[in-house]
Amino acid sequence: MDNDEQALSPEEMLRLIEQQETATVSRLAPNPVPHYLAWGVAWFVGFGAFFLRDGLSGTPYLAIPLGVTLALLFGLMALAMVVSAMTMWQLGSPVRGASQQRGTMYGFSWAFGFLAMWMIGVRFGPSLPIPEQGLLWSSLSMMVVAVLYMAGGAVWLVRPMFVLGAGVAVLNAVGTAAGPGWHALLMSVGAGGGSIIAGFVLRRRMRR
Repeated sequence: MDNDEQALSPEEMLRLIEQQETATVSRLAPNPVPHYLAWGVAWFVGFGAFFLRDGLSGTPYLAIPLGVTLALLFGLMALAMVVSAMTMWQLGSPVRGASQQRGTMYGFSWAFGFLAMWMIGVRFGPSLPIPEQGLLWSSLSMMVVAVLYMAGGAVWLVRPMFVLGAGVAVLNAVGTAAGPGWHALLMSVGAGGGSIIAGFVLRRRMRR
C-alpha cells in the first residue's frame, strides 16, 4: 500500500484534530462539578437553617440561634471557597501567562469582596433588629457571590456561570424585598439547587 492510499482524507484529518483538541481541553480544564456542588450544598444547608429559623411568616419552624445559623452558613461557604481555590489552581497549574494571572486576580476578588461585606455587616448589623441582621449578612454575601459569578462567566466565557450569577442576583433581590424567610427559601432551593444543576450541565458539555 503506497503513501497516497495511507494518507488521511481531509474529513478524517479534521475529525482527528477535533478529537485531539477535545482530549487537550479535558486534560487542562478542571472538573467543575466539585466547585458547583460545594457551593450548592453550602447554600442549600446554610440557608435551609435560616429558613427553619425565620419561617415564611416570621414564626420560626425550629428554634436555632442566629449565631449558629451564621456560623453554619459561612463555615460551609468557607469550605466551598477552599474547593473553588483548588479548582482555580488546577486550571492555572498547567497554564502560564495571562490565563494564570486572570485566575489569580479573580481569586483575590473573592477575598476582597467578602472582606468588604464583613466590614459592612459589622458596621450596620448591630443597629438592626435580630431578623434583619441575618438578612443583612446573607443578602450581602449573596450579592458578592452573584457579582463575582457573573464576572467569572464573562472573563472565561462560561455561559452557565454567568447565568447562575444573574439568577442568584435576581433571587437575592426578590428575597431581600420579601423578607428573611422568603430570602432563605429562595437562596436554599433556587441558588443551592441551581448551583448543583449548573455544575452537571458544565460537566456534560465538557464531555461532548
